[in-house]
Amino acid sequence: MSESRNSYVIIGNGIAAAGCIEGIRSADREGKITVVSKERHPVYCRPLISYYLEGKSKLENIGYRPDDFYEKNGCEVLYGESAVKLEPGRVLLSDGSALECTAVCVATGSSPFLPPTQGYETVPEGRRFSFLTLDDALAIERAADGNSRVLIIGAGLIGLKCAEGLHGRVGSICVCDLAPGVLSSILDAETSEVFRRCLESNGIELMLADSVERFDGQTAVMRSGRTVEFDLLVTAVGVRANSALVADAGGEVGRGIVVDDHMRTSLDGVYAAGDCAEGYDVSLGARRVLALLPNAYMQGHAAGVNMAGGDECFDCAIPMNSIGLFGLHVMTAGSYPTEAEGGTVLREGEGENLRKFFVKDGRLVGYILVGDVSRAGVFTALIRERTPLDTLDFGLLPSFMAFSAENRRKKFGGVV
Repeated sequence: MSESRNSYVIIGNGIAAAGCIEGIRSADREGKITVVSKERHPVYCRPLISYYLEGKSKLENIGYRPDDFYEKNGCEVLYGESAVKLEPGRVLLSDGSALECTAVCVATGSSPFLPPTQGYETVPEGRRFSFLTLDDALAIERAADGNSRVLIIGAGLIGLKCAEGLHGRVGSICVCDLAPGVLSSILDAETSEVFRRCLESNGIELMLADSVERFDGQTAVMRSGRTVEFDLLVTAVGVRANSALVADAGGEVGRGIVVDDHMRTSLDGVYAAGDCAEGYDVSLGARRVLALLPNAYMQGHAAGVNMAGGDECFDCAIPMNSIGLFGLHVMTAGSYPTEAEGGTVLREGEGENLRKFFVKDGRLVGYILVGDVSRAGVFTALIRERTPLDTLDFGLLPSFMAFSAENRRKKFGGVV
């Protein structure tokens, strides 16, 4: 057991913060940990807010850790508090106080983003919402009734889970998106079409390749010229990393807070993890923000270990998603290179049981599994570890036997 009396500050109280706490405690059982939590709730599993809205999960069941998590880990949590400035060795808070620390982890997450839209301010405050936090879900729940006409801007993960959560408890739901398909950030055109049919068969109206040009109170005028009357508006266009604390302190920031494989920022003693951090995506071979729960925890844990003087590397980040909508499930991971980009696609099945694997330079770099998600963990490991496919026993991976041995040699760079 370490006898260190280090003092740690974690800014944020989401999944990355929980990982950071556990990472610190794996290396230092005695140091002081203070969590600065803008939200007034203990850490919860954010994807479950749609299930709460749908009535499939109770508030007491969406916690990410047990009720005694902070007490057992010797943490002080400052609820309803925000950090406003980073200085060497301390964090300044919105109430004017300061926290001295030997290391700090910025786990501030992200915030909803809505492009400037004419007339947005004319939508009554109690009728426009985001859907990113538990408080958002509670506010929507209070405002919705059986006759509510709901307009959701954004047919991505957040917008469609909100639609599912409200399904059956409001009068109608319309989802619009500038993209030509649903879930365009994680699906290709073929699998997006499968989900479009699923959503429409469950009564969700979709307005794709279209979006709001302007608002006039509770009327949306679309780019196509159509008008949509609504009682509740939910904006789920996208999010932006909350990186201002590090940027204002002179730290390196791109689309998120730039970190190395030990979650260190360019500022001494400052680490970052979760949706606010920009790390290296091994499937893409480039830096990007990976705003995903598993990565948030692993980044947070690595940050915590290293803050406490340990040595933990997180150098295998990839985008991953697992989502179910109206009983149809999909898992995705990695990137999807086209033939023009040197990629090869292996597919099996059709429609609601379709599996697609994306290969480049003899390695699996991505997959989309609709319906049958078996062996997803194996495929994910192949991507993370950048395993050459020519080293595999294909008898253990039937999906890859869809190509003949000759085609595997040609397409997978020598795989037999």
